[in-house]
Amino acid sequence: MSNTTPTVEHREFQAEVKQLLDIVIHSLYTDREIFVRELVSNAADALEKLRHTQLTESAVYEPSLALEIHITANEEAKTLTIADHGIGMTREELVENLGTIAHSGSKTFMKALKASGKEGTQLIGQFGVGFYSAFMVADKVDVHTHSWREDGEHLCWTSDGATGYGIEPTEDETRGSRIVLHLKEDATEFAKPERIKEILAKYSNFVGFPIILNGDRVNNVEAVWLKNKSDVTEEQYNEFYKFTAKAFDDPSYTFHFSADAPLVINALLFAPTQNMEMYGMGQMEAGVALYCKKVLIDPNPPKLLPEWMRFLRGVIDSEDLPLNISRESMQDSALIRKLGTVVVKRFLKFLDSEATDNAEKYSEFYKNFSRFIKEGAATDTDNREAVAKLLRFESSMTEAGKHTSLADYVTRMKDGQKAIYYQVAPSRGAIESGPYVEAFKSRGFEVLFLLEPIDDYVVSAMREFDGKPLQSLNSDKVELDETPAEEGESLSTEDSDTLCTWLKESLGKRVENVRTGKRLVSSPAIALLPEGEMTPQMRQMMRALRKDDELSAPEVILEINPRSALIRNLAGLKDKDADTAGLIAQQLLDNTLLSAGLIEDPQPVITRSLQIMEKLAAKLN
Repeated sequence: MSNTTPTVEHREFQAEVKQLLDIVIHSLYTDREIFVRELVSNAADALEKLRHTQLTESAVYEPSLALEIHITANEEAKTLTIADHGIGMTREELVENLGTIAHSGSKTFMKALKASGKEGTQLIGQFGVGFYSAFMVADKVDVHTHSWREDGEHLCWTSDGATGYGIEPTEDETRGSRIVLHLKEDATEFAKPERIKEILAKYSNFVGFPIILNGDRVNNVEAVWLKNKSDVTEEQYNEFYKFTAKAFDDPSYTFHFSADAPLVINALLFAPTQNMEMYGMGQMEAGVALYCKKVLIDPNPPKLLPEWMRFLRGVIDSEDLPLNISRESMQDSALIRKLGTVVVKRFLKFLDSEATDNAEKYSEFYKNFSRFIKEGAATDTDNREAVAKLLRFESSMTEAGKHTSLADYVTRMKDGQKAIYYQVAPSRGAIESGPYVEAFKSRGFEVLFLLEPIDDYVVSAMREFDGKPLQSLNSDKVELDETPAEEGESLSTEDSDTLCTWLKESLGKRVENVRTGKRLVSSPAIALLPEGEMTPQMRQMMRALRKDDELSAPEVILEINPRSALIRNLAGLKDKDADTAGLIAQQLLDNTLLSAGLIEDPQPVITRSLQIMEKLAAKLN
């Protein structure tokens, strides 16, 4: 038996390394638990390399060892051990891989980090910073290893992360690497199995190799998104959705796709059946997690998907992601935008196809999630055209409760129809019984019924669809062609002009203008909104925001119908009984404002109607 003491090869860190490790340990990571993800990812990489090596090399040390990751949390010893039966390391590879910072030169690293600014996040692959995250929680780290080569040495690399590292021969090391972290006093929580299990479930649940924690396997869920669609059953999709979304319902839609260009992407997205925002649960949090090679990068990556898509649940995995120096966010925002753009466009195309193929199913989905679609149409300028195809509204050509798409509306547009016409109102009945729709019905033009306050905001933001302008029925910019003369007597052009002038003088600043028009059939008058004037819905919103400030009264354009009996009688009354005619003129305007939803205080309207009734009763007596 030899009495020779094993030789320890000790290497001093350069003078700047302590400062460098301080940056790595305290500045590059915002959450200390990340070290578990880093070390498990390294172990998985080592196993993957061994798997490929076995395909090309006939002789591998301890070939029967299972490709597994074993983790031991020892509360008594205050240690955490992470071991793999992967490719292992030679002495030279220990220096190269674990002494990378020293080997590459700390001055070089610091210079590159300083010079690169934000682009310094690219340096992780060059300097192996991930391994050094272990020193956030450990004051000593031992790495026991044996290379895959049969003639490899049994070695142990040891460092305190400050003064340097040593490499010494050992005995009976198995193939792979076994990292032992001697935990700091303020990090003993990481010696508790339940704490490590929690971290593994968060970050490493889908690692492709078994992870054994204190004898029990902890990653039992498959990375379904990486499988072929033909190999996944609906039941498996539903179970994965419930697992990843922490949900109890089944998804209404499942979107599974892969792409090789312009990026390698594997995505599995779910649209829930239940919209929790409808139940007063507050705004939903984004639920699509970002992975790189099955390792969680960010459970809620900012700006990956538009905010309106926060109802989606699932996973996006891209192996093309360059990770930043802490692996806690992506280094290239342009790349993330490109990734998000590809996924969003593919999902919108998928949803549009689903809506076409199964309108009834989509109608049920839309009933629950229309608010999100409308928010997207209003705010997502990059995808507005695609989102607009998903909108659904009732119309004058649908039954109550039935909806149509904008695309279908366009196919039904009449010859000579210049715009897509709509009206915003609290109910279908309010539109159908009101004066605004008369001229459009008489011409056979379809009118969309927008029955929610948000709809006004949506169409105002969109402005057009498929090159056709969206026009409100109460806009003064609507242009209608002449129709055959309606039956019944009409004021002459001269009398109409005279009445309009008198009405403008009587109504004063309450109206911007008074004119005759082509859009009325039986109603005597309507109030139109000039360009720039707030819609009734916008006024309601402003009133809610400015509770103590009164809004100025709207100035409208009063359009009269010269064929209406009321208008013809008013034209004669103004010369015979100016006082009564004045009251009727004010009441006529208020009636149009009521129809338009622009009356904030109805009391003056009631008072004036009583005055008119008193005059009428007096004349009858």
